[in-house]
Amino acid sequence: METNPALGDVTCTACGARFDAEAAPGRCPDCDGVLDATYDRGALSPSALAGRPRSMWRYRELLPFAPDGAVSMMEGGTPLVSAPSLAEELGVESVYVKDEGRNPTGTIDDRAASAAVTAAVAADATDVALSTTGEDGQSAAAYAARAGLASHSFVPTRASFTSKAMVNVHGGDMSVVEGRIGDADAAFADAVAEEADWHPVQAFATPYAHDGLGTAYAEVAEDLGWTTPDRVVHATGRGAGLYGFYKAARALRDLGLVDTLPRLYAAQAEGCAPIVRAFEEGRESHEPWERPDTICGRIEIPDPAGSSLALDALRGTDGGAVAVPDADALEGATSLAETAGLELGASSGAAVAAARELADRGEFDADDTVVLVNAGAGSKDDDILRSHLMSKGI
Repeated sequence: METNPALGDVTCTACGARFDAEAAPGRCPDCDGVLDATYDRGALSPSALAGRPRSMWRYRELLPFAPDGAVSMMEGGTPLVSAPSLAEELGVESVYVKDEGRNPTGTIDDRAASAAVTAAVAADATDVALSTTGEDGQSAAAYAARAGLASHSFVPTRASFTSKAMVNVHGGDMSVVEGRIGDADAAFADAVAEEADWHPVQAFATPYAHDGLGTAYAEVAEDLGWTTPDRVVHATGRGAGLYGFYKAARALRDLGLVDTLPRLYAAQAEGCAPIVRAFEEGRESHEPWERPDTICGRIEIPDPAGSSLALDALRGTDGGAVAVPDADALEGATSLAETAGLELGASSGAAVAAARELADRGEFDADDTVVLVNAGAGSKDDDILRSHLMSKGI
């Protein structure tokens, strides 16, 4: 597997230890910190992108491997869809939804899986593994199948039936763990300790998944004519998407494609908001959320591995963090379906609700361009969204 010539080493974000990128462990063996790939990037002109396919691998400068040989199903190239009625409501110039529900398995996780499974192939792995709230397990199973690898997903009982079913449809091995994501995380950690040849592919258990997620931001910038949106609101669980966007935004600036960074905002559910609480209290990392309880299962992560990196993203862009009630998140998703025709997952509805809260606080300016990230297809949460409508008598 050919690596990106600009790929440097892999650095522990906690203790600063450095490792060779081609032999990088999943987490830092010294302190168990999150690892992050470094790059020695030059410059890039829009004309250089002109002949490249419209997939995430179009942005090879942001990724650890060359596109030739990558495990890919043309993930990426998702549309940036305007939502003029929401723009009018928020009192801003324009609102766009980055619709990641159009990816092969219907989520932004396909970008992470493409990068992480490609890394597993480069490491001559035979098996990949992760703990998952559901959707990234489906994605990992799909990309492992394409690469001819076995996959092992540790899924809490609360995960949706659809995601659990699709792990099996793609031929993946699935362990359903009694309890919540923390219980699945523990079972995954125990299994990886016993199975030394299993290659972790979940966000922040590999240095490369969040680089894949960041390519979604590169598409936003390109679709806006290489201008920077003023605000990006991202529903946040582990923090990987938020940090991936931050890293990609800085890379585009370093490459000379844009001049500025967007303000990044984390949206979480009130019933599980460790990153929001840490941001509001001015801390550098989170404290685990003791009793997580939200219908937004994708972002119900009480002990997010990437909290410090997500907080860096918020503070490094002068952004913010908002926790919203479940009812507001569900209303956010269904209202976009009713007024803009867009199908957002329940958890991504938190981004809509957070944008409304930010507008009410006076955070937005009249000439702002606001981007909301839809991390997954609404059809994955059809029962939850329909139940919300029924509760309103619809």
